[in-house]
Amino acid sequence: QVQLVESGGGLVQAGGSLRLSCAASGTIFSIYAMGWYRQAPGKQREMVATITNGGSTNYADSVKGRFTISRDNAKNTMYLQMNSLKPEDTAVYYCHFILTNYWGQGTQVTVSS
Repeated sequence: QVQLVESGGGLVQAGGSLRLSCAASGTIFSIYAMGWYRQAPGKQREMVATITNGGSTNYADSVKGRFTISRDNAKNTMYLQMNSLKPEDTAVYYCHFILTNYWGQGTQVTVSS
Protein backbone atom coordinates (compact mmCIF):
# COMPACT_ATOMS: atom_id res chain seq x y z
CA GLN A 1 0.00 0.00 0.00
CA VAL A 2 1.39 3.35 -1.07
CA GLN A 3 1.69 5.92 1.70
CA LEU A 4 2.89 9.51 1.69
CA VAL A 5 3.45 11.14 5.07
CA GLU A 6 4.24 14.83 5.42
CA SER A 7 5.94 16.42 8.40
CA GLY A 8 7.63 19.65 9.39
CA GLY A 9 4.73 22.07 9.38
CA GLY A 10 4.08 24.50 12.19
CA LEU A 11 3.68 28.10 13.25
CA VAL A 12 6.36 30.59 12.22
CA GLN A 13 6.68 34.36 12.07
CA ALA A 14 6.85 36.17 8.78
CA GLY A 15 10.37 36.05 7.41
CA GLY A 16 11.06 32.72 9.05
CA SER A 17 11.81 29.31 7.57
CA LEU A 18 10.41 25.80 7.67
CA ARG A 19 11.45 22.55 6.04
CA LEU A 20 8.74 20.11 5.04
CA SER A 21 9.43 16.42 4.46
CA CYS A 22 7.40 13.81 2.62
CA ALA A 23 8.27 10.20 3.33
CA ALA A 24 6.99 7.60 0.88
CA SER A 25 6.54 3.87 1.29
CA GLY A 26 4.98 0.96 -0.55
CA THR A 27 6.27 1.80 -4.01
CA ILE A 28 9.36 2.49 -6.07
CA PHE A 29 9.83 6.12 -5.07
CA SER A 30 12.41 7.02 -7.71
CA ILE A 31 10.16 6.46 -10.74
CA TYR A 32 7.68 9.18 -9.86
CA ALA A 33 7.62 12.86 -10.54
CA MET A 34 6.46 14.48 -7.32
CA GLY A 35 5.10 17.77 -6.14
CA TRP A 36 4.12 19.95 -3.24
CA TYR A 37 0.67 21.51 -3.33
CA ARG A 38 -1.14 23.74 -0.86
CA GLN A 39 -4.67 24.71 -0.01
CA ALA A 40 -5.60 27.78 1.98
CA PRO A 41 -9.04 28.16 3.61
CA GLY A 42 -11.67 28.98 1.02
CA LYS A 43 -9.27 28.53 -1.88
CA GLN A 44 -8.55 25.82 -4.41
CA ARG A 45 -5.53 23.56 -4.05
CA GLU A 46 -2.58 24.95 -6.01
CA MET A 47 0.77 23.69 -7.18
CA VAL A 48 3.72 25.01 -5.20
CA ALA A 49 6.65 23.10 -6.70
CA THR A 50 7.34 19.94 -8.66
CA ILE A 51 10.37 17.75 -9.25
CA THR A 52 10.83 15.07 -11.89
CA ASN A 53 12.47 11.72 -11.27
CA GLY A 54 15.52 13.24 -12.97
CA GLY A 55 15.60 16.21 -10.63
CA SER A 56 14.21 18.96 -12.85
CA THR A 57 12.19 21.46 -10.85
CA ASN A 58 9.35 23.88 -11.43
CA TYR A 59 7.91 26.51 -9.07
CA ALA A 60 4.83 28.64 -8.77
CA ASP A 61 5.67 32.29 -9.41
CA SER A 62 4.59 33.16 -5.87
CA VAL A 63 7.34 31.05 -4.29
CA LYS A 64 10.22 31.37 -6.78
CA GLY A 65 13.41 32.41 -5.07
CA ARG A 66 12.05 31.55 -1.61
CA PHE A 67 11.21 27.83 -1.75
CA THR A 68 13.41 24.93 -2.83
CA ILE A 69 12.14 21.45 -3.65
CA SER A 70 14.46 18.45 -3.50
CA ARG A 71 14.36 14.70 -3.21
CA ASP A 72 16.53 11.94 -1.79
CA ASN A 73 15.70 8.74 -3.64
CA ALA A 74 17.86 6.68 -1.29
CA LYS A 75 15.67 7.81 1.61
CA ASN A 76 12.36 7.76 -0.30
CA THR A 77 11.85 11.33 0.84
CA MET A 78 11.02 14.66 -0.77
CA TYR A 79 11.62 18.03 0.85
CA LEU A 80 10.44 21.61 0.61
CA GLN A 81 12.71 24.24 2.11
CA MET A 82 10.66 27.37 2.67
CA ASN A 83 12.46 30.63 3.42
CA SER A 84 11.26 34.23 3.78
CA LEU A 85 7.80 32.97 4.62
CA LYS A 86 4.85 35.32 4.23
CA PRO A 87 1.38 35.24 5.83
CA GLU A 88 -0.05 34.38 2.41
CA ASP A 89 1.92 31.12 2.51
CA THR A 90 -0.41 29.92 5.28
CA ALA A 91 -2.08 26.72 4.06
CA VAL A 92 -2.19 22.96 4.39
CA TYR A 93 0.69 21.55 2.35
CA TYR A 94 0.34 18.21 0.59
CA CYS A 95 2.80 15.99 -1.21
CA HIS A 96 1.72 14.09 -4.30
CA PHE A 97 2.93 11.53 -6.78
CA ILE A 98 2.14 13.30 -10.04
CA LEU A 99 -0.23 11.52 -12.46
CA THR A 100 -1.47 9.23 -9.69
CA ASN A 101 -4.13 9.37 -7.01
CA TYR A 102 -1.58 9.26 -4.22
CA TRP A 103 -1.62 12.20 -1.82
CA GLY A 104 -0.37 12.70 1.70
CA GLN A 105 -2.64 13.74 4.55
CA GLY A 106 -1.24 17.26 4.65
CA THR A 107 0.70 19.36 7.14
CA GLN A 108 -0.40 22.78 8.36
CA VAL A 109 1.86 25.77 7.82
CA THR A 110 0.83 28.99 9.56
CA VAL A 111 2.78 32.21 9.08
CA SER A 112 1.99 35.03 11.48
CA SER A 113 2.49 38.68 10.58
